[in-house]
Amino acid sequence: MLYQFFTRISVTGRKPLNARLSALAVAAALIPVSLAAEKAPAAAADTLLTLKEVSVTAIKGGSFANHDEAVTSLGEKSLRRLDVVNLKQASEIAPNFYIPAYGSRMTSTVYVRGLGARIDQPVVGLNIDNVPILNKDNFDFDLTDIARLEILRGPQNILYGRNTMGGLVNIYTLSPLAWQGVRLRATYGNPNAYKASAAIYGRLAPGLGMGLNLLATGTDGFYRNEYNNTPVGRERNWSARWKTAWRPAENVLVENAATLSIARQNGYPYQSVATGKIAYNDTCYYRRTSFTDGLTVKHRFRDIDFSSIISFQYIDDDMTLDQDFLPVDYFTLTQARREWGITADFVARGGKGRYRWLGGVFGFGKRATMNAPVTFGDFGIASLIEHNRNEINPGFPVRWDERSFLLGSDFTLPSGGASAYHESSLSVGDWVLTLGLRFDWEHAAISYRSHCNSSYTIYRGDPADGVVYRTDPVRIDNRGKLSKDFCQLLPKLSVSYTLPDNAGNIYASATKGYKAGGYNTQMFSEVLQQNVMEIMGLNSSLDLEKTISYDPEKNWTFEAGTHLNLLDGRLRADYAFFWIECADQQLTVFPDGNTTGRMMTNAGRSRSQGIELSATYAPTDNWEFRASYGYTDARFRDFDNGRADYSGNTVPYAPSNTMFLGAVWTRDFKGIPLSSLTLQANARGVGKIWWDEANTVSQPFYCTLAASVTARFGNFFAELWGDNLTATQYDTFYFVSIGNAFLQRGPRASFGLTARWNLEF
Repeated sequence: MLYQFFTRISVTGRKPLNARLSALAVAAALIPVSLAAEKAPAAAADTLLTLKEVSVTAIKGGSFANHDEAVTSLGEKSLRRLDVVNLKQASEIAPNFYIPAYGSRMTSTVYVRGLGARIDQPVVGLNIDNVPILNKDNFDFDLTDIARLEILRGPQNILYGRNTMGGLVNIYTLSPLAWQGVRLRATYGNPNAYKASAAIYGRLAPGLGMGLNLLATGTDGFYRNEYNNTPVGRERNWSARWKTAWRPAENVLVENAATLSIARQNGYPYQSVATGKIAYNDTCYYRRTSFTDGLTVKHRFRDIDFSSIISFQYIDDDMTLDQDFLPVDYFTLTQARREWGITADFVARGGKGRYRWLGGVFGFGKRATMNAPVTFGDFGIASLIEHNRNEINPGFPVRWDERSFLLGSDFTLPSGGASAYHESSLSVGDWVLTLGLRFDWEHAAISYRSHCNSSYTIYRGDPADGVVYRTDPVRIDNRGKLSKDFCQLLPKLSVSYTLPDNAGNIYASATKGYKAGGYNTQMFSEVLQQNVMEIMGLNSSLDLEKTISYDPEKNWTFEAGTHLNLLDGRLRADYAFFWIECADQQLTVFPDGNTTGRMMTNAGRSRSQGIELSATYAPTDNWEFRASYGYTDARFRDFDNGRADYSGNTVPYAPSNTMFLGAVWTRDFKGIPLSSLTLQANARGVGKIWWDEANTVSQPFYCTLAASVTARFGNFFAELWGDNLTATQYDTFYFVSIGNAFLQRGPRASFGLTARWNLEF
């Protein structure tokens, strides 16, 4: 049964060994991967997982238990052992699923199967209690009491729409109708890192339950800014979630979840490659306040299940950077934004016996206002503006009248879209044929104002002599509007064969994925800087519309695999092979020269192929072993940006290998205060990762090791844990700014203690 399947699927672990464990990744590849699907005969139209009376519902979950796609599912016990309270902590657990921990919580980049984008729209979507999170910048926040987490790999556009061409993460939180009681938790470790949460779940009436969950987390970070000896990576975060579940009738369920999240961070541990130091002089911080409210109504009629999911989303954030990350006054960048969004999804599903169907309509709208000024300091003016101008005309040198000035950029970014979708599954004997189709329309627009108000003086000869030729004003006020519409028809075809004796299935599928285009707001300061240079007699090298816009990304994914259920359910395994042909792949690049921004561009064509393997084996009731391995070979087929031809090179930032190995031993005791003892260890591995399109800089494959010991005394749990026990040194990010290279080091070894107390009513 689907319930039995999901409750047995859980991955344990936290992080991996040292680089020599790479050989174990090959061993893991010999064991098949992901999750295992039992033969699911007439599953209920609305896939309902029941804990006591009612728990989480997967409204669009496959009628045949994800028979035709690669899925990794983590249950509540595994998530607790892994200490997963945000999306980044689930990285590497699923094959070819990687979320680097770098930068701020605004940087929520997800890579899967060689696909990924560091800015703007993601390739992997995030749903929390069936509500899609519209903005990738709001993916990284903490959430406790997660009942189940699903990682779906491969295009999910047919049912889930925008930003899911690479996959989807579904998070389901604990329902107050499934569990009632109080939960308290406190964690502390180095470097002054803590988590504290308190939750209460109860029934107000037989069919009405409410839950309130409060969480606070923080850390001082592992590194310091040598310029002023202050910690970098320090953060403080708070969140509150209020969830209501109401069952007014046997066939009706109403759920509402409201989440408030606050994040405050200062600085980033970006180390200069040239000096080997983290040293910069200007302020760096990220501040975010977000609110999401999602209302889900499910009504089961005689032959059709109907569901509606409506949400309101708000984000108010401010990122300010010392953009040069050097101990000199080049320039600082601010990006302050407020965004409002709404979504509405109406889903119907039905069918009996051999035929099942699902269809629906989806719409969204959002509007953002953004202020993104770049403030030039004395050193930036002298080296980037005055120096370039005076090299061309040294007889009449210039000097900027102010030693600090602002390039202002203000934006209004409205967007919206609508979709209609349908999927049908027909079973004939042991075969299941699935057809899906989605029509998707999306509109993106931008209203901009770029402005500057300053001046410079031209001298005759050496400015120190004070012979002024003239003073010229620099007054720029550019305004405009741009908009684009994107339409796409997305088909899917899959076939699966059910193996005898409920041993699993074999499947093959072909699916079209799609991600709409948009605008590069971060490049407006570059365009404005070029306007300033043009006023001073230098040629502008940037075309506005070409520089700030990028095209949609499209791909076809061909996948074949198997889900296995062997040895009376003690061994569950998956294997998948995929081939992806991608057109106009969206890539985040750093423009050449002394530039301040980053931009999205399109590669001509790329190809990604690979394998995914994973297995869970429980030889006894005390032991559980897990292994997963993912290999991806993602390369440009055709990518010439006009300056260099990168065809044949590996796509940057996406790892070639991911690995997870874990073991858990548990023993229960009777008649003594100690109720149970659990020992667990796990290893994670990632690499090789190329950092640029030219494939000149890379992070080799690396592994880290984690372990924990948990003792239970009735309702009280005490856990001693350690992370990166091998003190493996690795880099999580590399970039170039103004011609200078920087990288971010990964976390060092950490140790800590967690205490939990659960009292069930």
